[in-house]
Amino acid sequence: MKHYIHQLDGYPKFAWDSAKILDILTNVAINQGTILGKMQQFGFGIQQEAMLNALTEEITKSSEIEGEILNSQQVRSSLARRLNIKLENPVPESHHIDGIVQAMMDAVNNYKMPLTDERLFGWHASLFPTGYSGMHKIKIAAYRTEEMQVVSSKNYRDLIHYEAPSPKKVSAQMKEFLSWLNANGNENPLLKAAIAHLWFVIIHPFDDGNGRLTRSITEMMLARAENTNLRFYSMSAQIQKEKKDYYGVLEETNTSTLDITIWLEWFFGCLQRAIESSNDIIGKVLEKAAFWQRHALDITNETQREIINKLMDGFTGNMTSGKVAKIFKISQDTAIRLLKDLSERGFLSVQAAGRSTHYVLINTQR
Repeated sequence: MKHYIHQLDGYPKFAWDSAKILDILTNVAINQGTILGKMQQFGFGIQQEAMLNALTEEITKSSEIEGEILNSQQVRSSLARRLNIKLENPVPESHHIDGIVQAMMDAVNNYKMPLTDERLFGWHASLFPTGYSGMHKIKIAAYRTEEMQVVSSKNYRDLIHYEAPSPKKVSAQMKEFLSWLNANGNENPLLKAAIAHLWFVIIHPFDDGNGRLTRSITEMMLARAENTNLRFYSMSAQIQKEKKDYYGVLEETNTSTLDITIWLEWFFGCLQRAIESSNDIIGKVLEKAAFWQRHALDITNETQREIINKLMDGFTGNMTSGKVAKIFKISQDTAIRLLKDLSERGFLSVQAAGRSTHYVLINTQR
């Protein structure tokens, strides 16, 4: 019979091998400082654009880990409104996505505020505005009152990966967790972020949404560790890349001893790789800024500028004249003319697939 970590004598007094995590913890802290220092060299507009990209990644990938695919353009538009970034022709609002974005922005912008039951319940309600998870009605903005198991199916058999604490223990355990989380102790703030992530997963206090809330708490704790609400990398995007290892190390940690060294090593390694991957996010923003410095006078038509910007921002699907006409509310003939002009001047390349013609960006470094 499995013994889970919350069933062990001494829980939640976690232990770890400091010698094994010291070097990687130090390197992560150095890299955090490096990326913040690098971004301080640039103006507010570039910082906001990089943050927009990073938070879009964070929100979409956190949901993707749980199997929910959000419309990245809706997420981006909702974030842009809250960051006071003007987007021409933003996509229509989504109440559901706006709620998710609002919760993340609360976690990041108000990172110094205590995390309370009420605040956490607000985040939870934003994930499930209808009161349903899929077709199942769940308890919203309140801790669970039912037993909780993490189960998968293989060869028509259910595999139990984890059994969370009894619902009778959830309120007391959350009180202890939140008290520790909000205390101004002497713990290393990055170490505290890693422990917070694991501890919340162990309690699994809600009927659903625990994974996404865990990662929101992690973002809040990382902001506390950096003492800034500026976000230039996405931990969730890296976890999504390493999802199998993520679930594997969580299962191993939750069914072993109170020694959580293996989890801390993995968490800090993943965080290190997330920070390293931020060069892609930042690079795209800087490339975009450099492009418009070179070509500000070459592309003066506002619709053409927005076509280029949408492609630079990772427009989903193929950019066709029909989509341009619909997005910018112009005629099909005008859309064709604008795209053809950009193509003839070497900014776009014409791609043909069957009877469909679409356009892609030519190297923006030129």
